[in-house]
Formats: sequence, C-alpha cells, structure tokens
Amino acid sequence: MEKIGQFGRYEVVAEIGKGAMGVVYRARDPLLDRTVAIKTVLMSDDPQEMAEYEARFYQEAKAAGGLNHPNIVTVYDIGKTGNLAYMAMELLDGAELRSLMRPGTPLGPARAVEIAAQVAEGLAYAHQHGVVHRDVKPANIMILKNATAKITDFGIARMRQSEVHTQTGVVLGSPRYMSPEQVAGKRAEPRSDIFSLGVILYEMLTGKPAFTGEDVTSVMYQILNVMPPAPSTVNPAVPAVLDFIIAKALAKKTEDRYQSAGELARDLRDSGKHASAAVGAPTAQPAAQPLLDTEAAQALARSLPIERRADAEGVVVESAPTLGLSKAFDSLDATLKLAVQTGMAEALKGKADTVGVASPSEMVAAMRRGPGWSARDKLIFAASVGAATVVGAIIVFA
Repeated sequence: MEKIGQFGRYEVVAEIGKGAMGVVYRARDPLLDRTVAIKTVLMSDDPQEMAEYEARFYQEAKAAGGLNHPNIVTVYDIGKTGNLAYMAMELLDGAELRSLMRPGTPLGPARAVEIAAQVAEGLAYAHQHGVVHRDVKPANIMILKNATAKITDFGIARMRQSEVHTQTGVVLGSPRYMSPEQVAGKRAEPRSDIFSLGVILYEMLTGKPAFTGEDVTSVMYQILNVMPPAPSTVNPAVPAVLDFIIAKALAKKTEDRYQSAGELARDLRDSGKHASAAVGAPTAQPAAQPLLDTEAAQALARSLPIERRADAEGVVVESAPTLGLSKAFDSLDATLKLAVQTGMAEALKGKADTVGVASPSEMVAAMRRGPGWSARDKLIFAASVGAATVVGAIIVFA
C-alpha cells in the first residue's frame, strides 16, 4: 500500500471518513505489522486552550485505552502531530448502526434487542471502570459482519464537553439521543448513557425517533417533558415486555431509570429468550409475540416510572373467572329470575296453585318459613331450583 501521510509511526494509506471532530484514516503500524484505524481530533489554535485540551485528551484517551471488552473498540495508542491529536485503534470490519437504521423501517425485534443488549454490556463494563461515554448514538456503534456490536469514541465525547472558553454555554453532541440531565446542562453520568441507549432501542424497534421536532429546541423540550408512545403501539411486532423496559430506560428522573447498564442488559436478555425469530431475520417476518411471565411482568411493572405504570396494567394476564355464586346472592329474587330465564316459571306457578298459595313468590317464602310441604314436594322443588340454577349459571357465564 502506498503511504499518503503519517501520524507518529503510523503510515496512513487511505481516508475512511470524516466527522465533526476530525478525520478517520486506515493506517499501517510497521512496528507490529498490523492495520489500524487512526481517528484525529483537531485541537484549538489558542495556546492556552490547546494545552488544556491536550491534557483532557490524554486523560480521556488513557481511560478509554484501559477498557478491554468485546463490545468496546480497542484503543492501541494515542499521540499528537502538530495541532492534531490522534488515537490508533482496532480497524473494524462492519458498518455503523446509523446506516442500518432506515427511517420507517424497523429492525426485527430480536435483532434490535441483541444489539442493545451487547451495547448495554459494553457500557456496564465501562461504567464499572469509571468511564462514561456521554455521546451514545447510532454513529458511535459499529455492527461487525459477525453481528458483534462495538461502541466507539470512548474518551472523545468527554472532550466535546471540555470546559474551555470556546465551549462555555454550548450544548454539544447529538440532541436527539441526549438525556434530560444533559439537555438541562447537568453533568452526564452512567444513567445518562442508559437513557441514550433506550432512545436508540426505541428507534430500532419502531423505525421512528423517540423525540422529534422542527428544530433543536423542540427536540430538547420533548426530551425533558414528553414520553413517546409505547413501541408496540407503533410496531405491533414489538413484544409488550419491551414497552416496559424502554419506559424504564427513558424515565425522565435518573432515580426512576435503570440504575446500571447491567440491569438493562439482563432484562433485554430475558426478554430475548421469548422471541422465536432468529437474530438477523428479515423484518418482513416479525418476531412472534412472547408469552409473558405474569409474575415477572408484574415485578417489572412495579419498577416503572409513574408516567408509564398505567400501561403495565395491561400486561398482567388474569386467570379465567371461577364459576360460583356471589356472596350477595338473594335466593328468592334470583330463583324467580332464573325460573323465567330457563322456562321454569309456568311449572313453578302450577305448583303454587296446587299447594294453595297466590304466587310463586309466596310459595318460595312459605318454603323458607318451614313446614307446610311434604317431603316429596320439597324434593321436587329443590330439584327444580337446582336445575334452574345450573342452567342459569351456564347462561350467565357462557
């Protein structure tokens, strides 16, 4: 390969792409004889700001370089050439998740859940090691040809929020995927990454953004104040249990959200066990709806933020009603009503005439008072009432 430039010992052979912060190159490491990706970051021209920026870059790059997880891109080296800082990292053979998420075309539920679960596991590892991404979005997630999801740009996101003079008061990053606390100008934390991943999962499942607007201000307003419709109401192929998982991930208050990315990953894995569609199955064949475990659904529903608990009531599958009489059952009125419904009214009236009472009501009342009928009469009447009760119950509960 012909060399077209150099960063430190790395020989640049091709440009891969450009971003807001700099350019990504394919390069060769002659020392270890391997191909790497070089991501550059343009420094400030101001000497004072450049020194601060450079210090932050090395601090964050060092933290990112200490992460060793299958769902996080590996950083090999860092350095600086002129006013360009750079990271040398593993070269990934795949595509950005952004390119797989086409507007109006959701991913299959099983595939979306698998991608989100892998990202959640990568975030959980980073958070355990004190590293918060702060800019989780589809452009920072790579999907390899073997279906592995890799989170990129750890360390660079923090630099976008570097407290240098030119950054003061500016909201940076991707507003559509920002957490409420980031929109409000507060410090990002691990639960901020969880919110961003929830937004991504919502979009993968529905083919639509969770928060939209004509401009950045309206998008930020929605993030702070609006809960998007349940995914299953937008895409019927989405299992209902994912409505509650996403609701918890998108809770406005951090204390109502998943408290760790590991918890989110476990719930996603559990929900994925119900899906019968294979990962990567065509979206034209939606995954089968899972049979919800009632106890698990109730537990998850109880942990939802209050704004989505009403939805949880629909998840619990109640057992079939048990046949039986109400405790408020009035034997006289009910017997007469059942007699009319079952065609026994005339027979009951004829029996009343035989025993010399004015009406079936008086006959039943007389029976309730005690003696006056023969044993045979009582047996016939009891059999009639029993039959009427059974038939009536069948009519009422059928």
